[in-house]
Amino acid sequence: IISALEEVGLSADILDRYPHEFSGGQRQRIAIARALVLNPRFIVLDEPTSSLDISVQVQIIELLKKLQRQHNIAYLFISHDLRAIRALSHEVVVMYRGKIVEKGTPEEIFSNPKNDYTKILIKSAMSLSGFED
Repeated sequence: IISALEEVGLSADILDRYPHEFSGGQRQRIAIARALVLNPRFIVLDEPTSSLDISVQVQIIELLKKLQRQHNIAYLFISHDLRAIRALSHEVVVMYRGKIVEKGTPEEIFSNPKNDYTKILIKSAMSLSGFED
């Protein structure tokens, strides 16, 4: 347990703390450590950065990338955050109303989306984040 905590950037001195004493980023790191203890080959990450501020989101994404390389883990990363998807994914699948409407590499999807829904989704995300006028 201590080894898994240290691997996600936490120290053993947290073992005596109560859940309400942890920040959102620490809670996310604990959840990742809990999964790592099982030595998985595959982890489902459902909105792992949604409630975190941007600096902590970046830290968690970098941690996930590092753990993926070290442990050869595959992720199913489910998110509405297109920045996080672009940063972490090797393949992107866009769904609309429960159906796959497009899939490809992040470069293909973000640079040259084919599906109208994907185009609207990317344009909306970019305008909301201040990237476009």
